Amino acid sequence: MPLPANMTAIEIAAPGGPEQLRPAQRPVPTPAEGEVLVRVTAAGVNRPDVMQRQGRYAPPAGSSDLPGLEVSGEVAALGPQVAGLAIGDRVTALLPGGGYAEYAVAAAPLCLPVPNGISMIEAAAIPETYFTVWTNLFDRGRCKAGDIVLIHGGTSGIGTTAIQLAVAFGAHVYATAGSDDKGRACERLGAVRGINYRTEDFVEVMRAASGGKGVDVTLDMVAGTYVGRNLEIAALEGRVVVISLLGGARAEVNMGMILTKRLTLTGSTLRPRTVAQKAEVADAVRSQVWPLLAAGRVRPVIHATFPLAEACEAHRLMETSNHIGKIVLTV
Repeated sequence: MPLPANMTAIEIAAPGGPEQLRPAQRPVPTPAEGEVLVRVTAAGVNRPDVMQRQGRYAPPAGSSDLPGLEVSGEVAALGPQVAGLAIGDRVTALLPGGGYAEYAVAAAPLCLPVPNGISMIEAAAIPETYFTVWTNLFDRGRCKAGDIVLIHGGTSGIGTTAIQLAVAFGAHVYATAGSDDKGRACERLGAVRGINYRTEDFVEVMRAASGGKGVDVTLDMVAGTYVGRNLEIAALEGRVVVISLLGGARAEVNMGMILTKRLTLTGSTLRPRTVAQKAEVADAVRSQVWPLLAAGRVRPVIHATFPLAEACEAHRLMETSNHIGKIVLTV
């Protein structure tokens, strides 16, 4: 199929609310060395997209100014020095930006084949979320079978993924969420207990649930006042991994607790990493997680889909936090 000269994309007209997301015509990008052009079928919607729209998260230097960190689609063109991919291949790809469009450029090492049994809409909800969970919960957090794991934001895209993966690898998972119904949704995904953070103190719940042992690994997207509470309930040699700052970037930390319990407090971001660094994560996800997806043991939870032109409505839904799982744009 010949490539068009132009495409429809969703631009951020100016920093601000969802209404700043507007369809526009852009030239179809040309893949550079080591890159491929993907004809986009669907694009995942993520919190960093919202932050970028608000003017709080600039894309990395040299990447597209369009939002969108993950897509599924078909390879439409190959840049120089690309091996292992062919035009027409169905892929899911991690991007530094540019996913809210009919075509997007992706680094070839960050394009993975769509797993067997996974729809293209589901495939668009995999890269940003699964790469983030793998590198933080398993690489940095060293999650393993038998661990007691606490996931904050259990019904988010990250949370629903983290619950399923931790359970699949043999951990005992607990998750916080903003309502009793959301707590039950966490339990349906495999959590031992969903904790309503509006009516329960997760420190007390986890102290009782662990028999006083504490939590081996905490995955925290809140930060702020949660950091001290995460350390309080951490087990000996516990790991607390911070991946977002929804509750604020500053926290008061009891360093004595870190010393006496030999705790690890760490965190990371994915988007600014080099292609080579992200490729290491991609290789691990392909070897460790792709078989679980193909076997149906884990699966993206899709809450809603919107046409690309209605990206503003997708962002409005995300900002309500009423969703369970992922929001996806269809192209």
